[in-house]
Amino acid sequence: MADAANDKDNDKDVIEEEEEEETTTTTTSKWRKTRSTKTSSTTKTTTLTTPAKLYGKDLSEYDDVDVESLLAQLSPEEITILAKEVDPDDNFLPPNQRCSYECTKESTGPLNRKQLIEHINKQAIETPDQPEFEPFVQGTVRGKKWVPPPRDSRELEVEEQIAIDLGDEYEHALNDATQEEIIDLAAILGFHSMMNQDQYHASLLNKGQPVGTGWDGITKSTQQKLFPVDPPNSTDVEESIKRVKDDDNKLIDLNLNNIKNISDEKLEQLFNALPQNEHLEVLSLTNVGLTDKTALLLAEAIEKSKTLRVLNVETNFISPPVIVRLVQALLKCHTIEEFRASNQRSTVLGNKIEMEITDLVEKNPSLLRLGLHLEFNDARHRVAAHLQRNIDRIRKDLELRLKFRFFNNLHRKSTRIQ
Repeated sequence: MADAANDKDNDKDVIEEEEEEETTTTTTSKWRKTRSTKTSSTTKTTTLTTPAKLYGKDLSEYDDVDVESLLAQLSPEEITILAKEVDPDDNFLPPNQRCSYECTKESTGPLNRKQLIEHINKQAIETPDQPEFEPFVQGTVRGKKWVPPPRDSRELEVEEQIAIDLGDEYEHALNDATQEEIIDLAAILGFHSMMNQDQYHASLLNKGQPVGTGWDGITKSTQQKLFPVDPPNSTDVEESIKRVKDDDNKLIDLNLNNIKNISDEKLEQLFNALPQNEHLEVLSLTNVGLTDKTALLLAEAIEKSKTLRVLNVETNFISPPVIVRLVQALLKCHTIEEFRASNQRSTVLGNKIEMEITDLVEKNPSLLRLGLHLEFNDARHRVAAHLQRNIDRIRKDLELRLKFRFFNNLHRKSTRIQ
């Protein structure tokens, strides 16, 4: 009985030892490797710590390395090899510096399209064909032969009706036509896809086809024309103001555009002299630094003007409410036909300002042109419709005046004859 009890205790100890045993596991990380091995009676764990290395050195040793000093020690050949292996992630570098491929061949000269096509055709002819797995036999059909479906009789009738017989004369003329004549004919008929840009413009202007731009030619970009820079405005501001005050009958158009050194005092003198002037018709004040203060003085001068027809105050520093004040002043001045005030300090006028301008324009019977950028469609359409009505009314009045003068002169001649 004692032996049986000892055997049971031994079996129990063996079971407990088996439960304590673990399977073999291996864990690998960047800095640490752990390995567990199993023996017959116990579990033995072995820990190996192996830091990651680069070229035989730990990564921590490269933290204090000066990259610039290392690059300074490299030769040009080594730097070229390194540049081919590294792709810099920099969008500001041009593609030819980021690409590892470098063509070392020298340039053979400008592109000759004709020679290139001839070379490609020659190379295609001289290149032997790849051998086929099955020899070609004439008349033998390989695979399934495609048979087109039968066409509808109605389509055939339509094609027969559309077919045009040009006749022998036209066929002979087209066959004997030169390349330039065919290009001109294509331009007349509107076949723009058959021609390049140079051919099309040469046909329209009847200049003759340029050399080298035939069917096999290519068009090149034309050189831009260089125009001389406009000279600065040389108008004498003080003399112009004096002539406006003196009501000079020869001063009809006053252009002060792009003169930046005009003081507010001089502009005030000019605007104070406008109501007494009876000959000035066009006043241009573009980009002269007009502010709200001087623009309000201009509005008061417009209300009293008698002969001013065109007023241009574009590209200044006028606020939207003052622009409304200028448009309102046009109602009292029945002579202004054109008013321009775009490109001011505020590019967007707003819905309220645009509606106010629209209401004022619809009340103006003499305004024919308005230079303002209106954002909303309702304001644009209403203003355009009203200006067109003013133009139509003035044209009709002019026609009636001409007819009246014609019949009046005719009546005078008839009375003289009698």
